[in-house]
Amino acid sequence: MRTTFMRAGAVLGAAVATLLTAATPASAHEKWFVPDPDDYPGDWSFALRPVTFALIVAVVLVTVAWRYAAVRFLPTPELPQLRFVGRLVPYVPRLLAIHLGVSLLAAAVSGHFLTHDLEVEHLAGGSAILLLEGALGVWFITGIRLRPAAVLLAVAGPLALLVTGPVGLLSAMDLLGVAVFLAFVPPSDATFGRVEPDAATLRRALLALRLGAGGALITLAFAEKLANPALARETVEMFPQLDVFALVGIHLPVDTFVAIAGATELLFGLLVISGALPQVAVLVAGIPFNATLLLFGGTELLGHLPVYGVFLTLLAYGSNRQTAELVRWLPPVRRTVRRVLRRPALAA
Repeated sequence: MRTTFMRAGAVLGAAVATLLTAATPASAHEKWFVPDPDDYPGDWSFALRPVTFALIVAVVLVTVAWRYAAVRFLPTPELPQLRFVGRLVPYVPRLLAIHLGVSLLAAAVSGHFLTHDLEVEHLAGGSAILLLEGALGVWFITGIRLRPAAVLLAVAGPLALLVTGPVGLLSAMDLLGVAVFLAFVPPSDATFGRVEPDAATLRRALLALRLGAGGALITLAFAEKLANPALARETVEMFPQLDVFALVGIHLPVDTFVAIAGATELLFGLLVISGALPQVAVLVAGIPFNATLLLFGGTELLGHLPVYGVFLTLLAYGSNRQTAELVRWLPPVRRTVRRVLRRPALAA
């Protein structure tokens, strides 16, 4: 009994700590709402300022402690009350494909490729890219034989995004992660796309999904905040409601708020990649992602659909006793390093 209370207390403590950290709505995309976002050059020196750098280090340490506590001390799933969500597991690939399809179709109609801050109409072949994107969107929505569509998006997406630069490619990793997941685990032809993949396939698919979504969040944390404070300052000036500290009477310097917001988004990205305590992580991260909908409306909703799909996926698989362990799987780093180190010796 005492052990149960200790575990429950640890889970609650982790949730509360993360909730306090997540007090800022860090999920808003500045480039979607600030005119001429390319006019704000990056400034990596901001990330090296004492306050900002300390927050970055703290976020990394919190992530390490979060995963260590999850693996060593806490039950899996950590919130058994949500086991009813785990019943969605056979249908998650179908639901995730719908999220991706609607997002692609909306982006194509608005003249953007994958994300709303990448306009391609002015590029050579831009119309063809948008046509392909829209067709893929409809394909994913139908849910019919999606593996070719997922592979095509996973390959064509990076090739097209290279035209816009590495930041554009990395910021769209969430969609590409979804595409790779669906290439591993596409919906079946059964009712509602029901599918039950083997554990080895599913854990690789979930790893790709986590790397994609987490990588996109980390990229945006730096590209729009930690390494581009000018863009973040302009966003706060245009939308002062984002500064939730000011709303409760705590007036912080704008650069401090930007650093906290960026660190929060960085934390979410690292927690998603870690895969630890997915139920708590998703529920907490959902707070700022949903809060910004009140301010930015439909653009924010459509732009974040893939992220919502990723959150649903992690929550469902993390709430199912048969799959919860797979959500936090990471490749055995030590074994991989040993193999790499042994190859030259064997060759000699």
